[in-house]
Amino acid sequence: MEDVHMRRIETQCVHASVIEESTGAVVTPIYQVSTFKFKDVDHGASLFAGKGQGYIYTRLANPTVEACENAVAVLEGGYKGLGCASGMAAIHTTFSAMLKAGDHVVCGETVYGPTATLLSSIMSNFGISATFVDTSNIDEVKEAIKPETKMIYLETPANPTLSVSDISAIAGIAHENGAKLVVDNTFMSPALQKPLELGADVVAGMIVVKNEEDYRVFRKVLNQLGGVIDPFNSFLVSRGIKTLALRMQRHCDNAIKIAEFLKNHPKVEEVYFPWLPEHPQYELARKQMKGPGGVISFELKGGLEAGKTLMNSVKLHTLAVSLGGVESLIQHPASMTHASMGAEARKKAKITDGLVRISVGIENVDELIEDLDQALVKVEV
Repeated sequence: MEDVHMRRIETQCVHASVIEESTGAVVTPIYQVSTFKFKDVDHGASLFAGKGQGYIYTRLANPTVEACENAVAVLEGGYKGLGCASGMAAIHTTFSAMLKAGDHVVCGETVYGPTATLLSSIMSNFGISATFVDTSNIDEVKEAIKPETKMIYLETPANPTLSVSDISAIAGIAHENGAKLVVDNTFMSPALQKPLELGADVVAGMIVVKNEEDYRVFRKVLNQLGGVIDPFNSFLVSRGIKTLALRMQRHCDNAIKIAEFLKNHPKVEEVYFPWLPEHPQYELARKQMKGPGGVISFELKGGLEAGKTLMNSVKLHTLAVSLGGVESLIQHPASMTHASMGAEARKKAKITDGLVRISVGIENVDELIEDLDQALVKVEV
């Protein structure tokens, strides 16, 4: 589809991962191979020199992987994508490509636990320092900038508190100080938020960059680190993308109704959800996001013990980490996804022991609410 970049998100999702292929396959095939044959010696030499057309080795490039990478880049509005074996492989690659010994990072204090751990306990071994701040507070971001700051890294909405950071404003701060802004867009996906259009330089989750120069740097680093996505998983991602816009709409619709239910329940202390008017960044969320996403965090009046009772009592929600699947998941961030941060870091990031996080799926919303309601009956406050 020649003009897929100009299409709307629903059309892009369906067509962006399709490549012109000799068999005429409507869906990009799985090229489940490790190596590719050269036409002759000169052809092989030209590929290794980065001048010829074709493929060498799947770790370096593969048609199925490339189709997936290009699709995500189209959706995010970037130049090129780089598919990684996991989100953490993408974040590690991003730090390795953009930072060197002596550099400083301003990082959101409320990010995915392993991201904070990677910065504070692994990248620090290589001379990279980090300051963790509340990126929803612009003044804190400004005050954390140092002469050696090369990157501002944030998630918005943040995991798991759902605080929202102003991407455009923080991009301006980064660029004024000679730094780059990296945004983890996992909670929103490009169906609901496009950080590159708001001034970010790199999107993480699956890496998307803005220009050819950055792409070449990132590609070299990713190929050397080896944390690349494989052809079969690329095929699955491409297949999932085709229904992304539809699914995200259902996630949002369900989450809005569940957030309203929780907000009005007598056993719920507080609900963190960007589409509720009570949310501290409600107006900003409405400005830079097309929808709230499907993640809700909340506190029960009985604290940790009440949360345990709730999570052990649900029948339709699955007690498991991760998010964005078609099924509804419920989990306890302090002891699960953010346990590696340590108690002090969690306290600073407002990740309390009583916080519960739900990734709302696409099931019937009335049945999801009924499930939460029957579990809440068992909670003592």
